[in-house]
Amino acid sequence: MSNEKISTQPYKGTRDFYPEDMKLRNWFFGKIRESLELSSFEEYNAPMLESLELYIAKSGEELAKEQTYNFVDRGGRMLAIRPEMTPSVARMVAAKAGELNYPLKWFSIPNMYRYERPQRGRLREFWQLNVDIFGCDGFEADFDVIESAIRMLKSFGADESMFRVHINNRRFFNDVIAAIANTDTEGARRISKVVDRKGKVTREAYEKDMAELGVDADKLATLDSLYTMSVREATALCPESVGSGELLSLFDLLEKTGLDKYCVFDFGIVRGLDYYTGTVFEVFDEAPENNRAMFGGGRYDNLVGLFVKNAKISGVGYGMGDVTLENFLVTHNLVPNLYAAGTKVLVARFDDVPMEHYVAVTEALREAGITSTVYVGMKKFGKQIDFAVKEHFSHVVILGASELEKNIVKIKNLETREESEVSMDALAAFFGK
Repeated sequence: MSNEKISTQPYKGTRDFYPEDMKLRNWFFGKIRESLELSSFEEYNAPMLESLELYIAKSGEELAKEQTYNFVDRGGRMLAIRPEMTPSVARMVAAKAGELNYPLKWFSIPNMYRYERPQRGRLREFWQLNVDIFGCDGFEADFDVIESAIRMLKSFGADESMFRVHINNRRFFNDVIAAIANTDTEGARRISKVVDRKGKVTREAYEKDMAELGVDADKLATLDSLYTMSVREATALCPESVGSGELLSLFDLLEKTGLDKYCVFDFGIVRGLDYYTGTVFEVFDEAPENNRAMFGGGRYDNLVGLFVKNAKISGVGYGMGDVTLENFLVTHNLVPNLYAAGTKVLVARFDDVPMEHYVAVTEALREAGITSTVYVGMKKFGKQIDFAVKEHFSHVVILGASELEKNIVKIKNLETREESEVSMDALAAFFGK
């Protein structure tokens, strides 16, 4: 056996979560759940292991095999650790397509794995919020998921100066591209791939890629003009497009509900995955130091059809990673002091008092709904106070032999440093319980 020490670092692209990290995560996951449940979304989950075929069917064999952690199990089946949730939820809906009550409003916050290069906002293991509505063909469902994203960010204290929802429509985009470039559906799809990576390459490379697809300088100039247009100006160029009508209806409702201040039309939003068919959107952090797309989504009318022939169950939704949300909250100082509120009591321990008396004190506090614990170490009283401060306890209960004889305890408030003396019977009442 090797004498080399095993590394204490987690696997590349994954994280350890110490108690203080979990406190933060539980706080923002709790806020997310509360916000979505207020809008009648219901939580679901699915297995972490899925057939590799599921991702090949949705994303293509090359992408599925390069970005998934996959293996052959003992039964010879090709499996993958889920890299995303959309195929799983589509499978679940298809499995009970005739039994479910539509429209479905579902969400989940699973952890997933994707084999890619770790970078800011992107890791190999991550948790992702997934929000979807199934069984509603109208723009109203598109509005509902966008409204849920805005409401969720607002629940953390974010306002319109901190984020913006950039919205486009794939049907409209494809029709406009086909008209400008004089191309067919497949040609529009190829051009969309170039547009989708426009911000990640040089202008020279972008023009070269466009030229190779038949988009000359004049056509490109017409295309470029769309990036500065309002939704009404842009849709006027292709009014016969179904996507134009969807965009206008969506923005009309956003304006009438006052949510347009959080939203902007952006012809450059494409969402690279081919299964998007209608509304697409991305939510951008407006902070200069973190100005990037945080998350996005859109309408995918045909995904359930992978599982059920001739299925007509439409879907619209979005996914948001926990890393990008945390970066956003920290950047905008939206994380509160999670230790500031609430009562948390440490019962100090002395050698001359039997342990069962301390247990009785903590049980009385817990019965009253007060978080408490006995100090189980053997350190001197001063060290116990130091421990309580470092672990964010609000109070220390002092029960020595003299206090036990009088049936009282002393309570030290660690914030004010005030000390009070109360009877055992009045302990819970002291904390307002």
